Amino acid sequence: MSSRTGILAGGNWIVDHVKITDVYPAQDALANILGESRCNGGGPFNVLKDLALMKAPFPLKGAGLIGDDEAGKWILQECVASGICSSGIHLTDKAPTSYTDVITVRDTGRRTFFHQRGTNALLGPEHFDFGSSNARIFHLAYLLLLDRLDTPLPGGGTGAATLLASARKAGLMTSVDVVSEDSDRFSGIVLAALPEVDFCFVNEFEAQRTTGIPLRDGERLLRENLHLAAQRLLDAGVKGTVFLHFPEGAAAFTSDGREFHQPSLRLPSGWIGGTVGAGDAFAAGVLFALHEGKSPDRCLFYGVCAAAASLSDSSTSNGMKPLEDCLSLADRFGFV
Repeated sequence: MSSRTGILAGGNWIVDHVKITDVYPAQDALANILGESRCNGGGPFNVLKDLALMKAPFPLKGAGLIGDDEAGKWILQECVASGICSSGIHLTDKAPTSYTDVITVRDTGRRTFFHQRGTNALLGPEHFDFGSSNARIFHLAYLLLLDRLDTPLPGGGTGAATLLASARKAGLMTSVDVVSEDSDRFSGIVLAALPEVDFCFVNEFEAQRTTGIPLRDGERLLRENLHLAAQRLLDAGVKGTVFLHFPEGAAAFTSDGREFHQPSLRLPSGWIGGTVGAGDAFAAGVLFALHEGKSPDRCLFYGVCAAAASLSDSSTSNGMKPLEDCLSLADRFGFV
């Protein structure tokens, strides 16, 4: 195994304002707020916070750009409290720290996001220093929500592709995650980055938008198309593994032709406090396993157990537990 150690996560640093409502209202109608909280948001913040709560035995470091404001100070305080190195997180007074209002319906756990892009829109390659990093994996999240890094370059590719190439040249393995944006930008931005990616995380919505291959027919998951979508992502350049996750479970497809499937845990009624952060919790579980050299099937197992723990709370990471406690949920609940 490489002498490198730790996970460096960069990209969107966001403060999430989670509001639990009785319904999601129609336009011009009213919903009642039943509870609210402030919590970590954005791929790197969520993944690193989850890994810290899972008691990951390796260094955790963040990279990104936040505002020189109260929200930015709160992010840095949270990093200190969680044991996350924040020396790679830069401050600016040119924009406010990014935030998201997360509206979660109590009875369904479904959520809707209203996002202020803030400082994340200004994040560029100059905010990353891979030469001084001894991390094993660089995780970049989220593609489609990083304005400068998503921008196509004159010679082809995107800023994110160039950034990922720099990380790989410095000796890090690379990982990316995507935001579930309602747009037609997926293929242009996501596919451009994949030749520099070792591990690609997408849910079924993101995979469908990126590849054009349908993965749901109404509520039914089109399992027969999972391989086709993953293969298209691999053909676009993913060098290691595509991790495709969905409420029913997850699957891994490797560049050497192997395929693995893992159902979700059979969670009891009342367990799900909210679904915000579940995708990043899955990624955190998988990255924990990848860092420790686990097989793809074990990576999926870590991922679905971490996601199940995350689902127990309405906030992003308050439901997360030490790794062994997460894994024990499988014995407690079984699988769907």
